Amino acid sequence: MRLGEQRSVRTAGGRALAAAVLLAGLLAAPPGCDRDGAPPGAGADLDAAPPWDVSQTEPEPRPGMAWIPKGVLLAGTPPDRLPRIADEEMAGEQVVMHGFYIDVFSYPNEAGAIPTTNITQEEARALCEAQGKRLCTELEIERACKGPANTTYEYGDVYRASACATGQSRVLTPNGVNAGCVSAFGVHDIHGGVWTWTSSQWRRDSGKPGLVTLRGGNGPLGELVGRCAHGRGVKPDTRRPEVGVRCCAGEVNSFEVVLDVARDRPLRLEPLVDARVAAQLSRLAPEEARAAAEAGRPEGAFKVERLWTWHPRGNEELVLGAGCARPGGAEPAPPGRGKRAKRGRPGDAATCGLVVARMRHGTPALLTFVPSDLWQPTLGETDSPRELLLYGGDALGAFRRRITYEWGRIGVADKERKRRHKGRRGLSYD
Repeated sequence: MRLGEQRSVRTAGGRALAAAVLLAGLLAAPPGCDRDGAPPGAGADLDAAPPWDVSQTEPEPRPGMAWIPKGVLLAGTPPDRLPRIADEEMAGEQVVMHGFYIDVFSYPNEAGAIPTTNITQEEARALCEAQGKRLCTELEIERACKGPANTTYEYGDVYRASACATGQSRVLTPNGVNAGCVSAFGVHDIHGGVWTWTSSQWRRDSGKPGLVTLRGGNGPLGELVGRCAHGRGVKPDTRRPEVGVRCCAGEVNSFEVVLDVARDRPLRLEPLVDARVAAQLSRLAPEEARAAAEAGRPEGAFKVERLWTWHPRGNEELVLGAGCARPGGAEPAPPGRGKRAKRGRPGDAATCGLVVARMRHGTPALLTFVPSDLWQPTLGETDSPRELLLYGGDALGAFRRRITYEWGRIGVADKERKRRHKGRRGLSYD
């Protein structure tokens, strides 16, 4: 039930090399050093910086440019770090990069200047080449943003909207106005201001040819857009008031992000329940759902009885387990039972809900638990693959909850109930 996801980086010549192979071949690095890919039992410190970023001799300084030393970039976002866009970002693969220069600010690369915008990719390239520089690749900008510790944002791993004034659609501001928006390599304002043209093709989806990559920028979804791994594909002749450029120099790091996007039916009820997966999901139910078993009544243990597979977007697969805890032999009431939902000994009632998890190395990792109260939960689809409807019931009768996929996280809305509205026929949910 795990999604097969193909990820690689390519050289400018087009030959695909898996990032882990690059690492082994070029540096002969020991296994287990990738935050996301450490083998079970390796004991790797998942938050430690890669050990290859050691003290290095810097070349001659270039005015207005920061030197980014050779080292390892953990490209993209590991699956256990959220938010994440599964069909646009690599899963934390290690990419070996040599040193290069990058402008400290967006063009014209002066503190206090308003960045130049409304330029196409070709015009941006010409501005850089006129100074003896070049367009950056998208992974060079990501490396300059993440710093030697490969942080999620230029200022760290925890989102702070005030650091780069992200989370808004804003007018242009002078370079350097957000003093805290600086990476550990000394590069300012990668986010919170203009988007940056790169020399990289947008190769996340074969159905969208001819696009090139923008990096940095700003937008209303600041926690998502403000990450170093975030990018956007646009046509190279695009002109926008929020798109500018910053230049790089030195030997090109010619790796490209190549991501095969797998898409499947949004919601699928599994006809055969995998007993091993069901047992694993059952153990992820919250304490209150398993309280009966812990009170010495094993027949009350929460048990997953139905499984669904949910694909809210490309390269993302979640497993959903519906079940109940049934103290005293109580059974979950089917839809329509209303106040007569309780069965078994007096005072006993089934406690039901939906376990939402992501499979990691063959084991489900809990994302959330959605209570359906007295009824065994059932699921329904909506017009969006990123939203489901859970149907349940309590002492007041039937209800439903909206479950939404929010860039790797799961949002759960309050209960909605059917009401009879004046002047309308039938019932509808509020």
